[in-house]
Amino acid sequence: MKRVIVEYAKLTKDILDLLVEKYPDGYDYEDIISFKNAKGETIKAVEVKTDDTDYLVKISDRLEQTMEDYAEDEDSFDENEDLDIEGLED
Repeated sequence: MKRVIVEYAKLTKDILDLLVEKYPDGYDYEDIISFKNAKGETIKAVEVKTDDTDYLVKISDRLEQTMEDYAEDEDSFDENEDLDIEGLED
């Protein structure tokens, strides 16, 4: 199985769908995976899987808020477009 680390700014609609489905009420402390990257930095992420890929989504200050907003307003997103993260930033 392929493992892919995804940053908040690179979330696609498909990955966000997986996150909201797996963590409908947000993620808890026990859902967080910590690991060291090649540079020796500690990374914290939550995991979602497809049949062939294991996504580790890096936790950021805005990830949970984006998941909540998306879950509340899923119908406003075009199914064929990636999430426009830049539009959500301050």
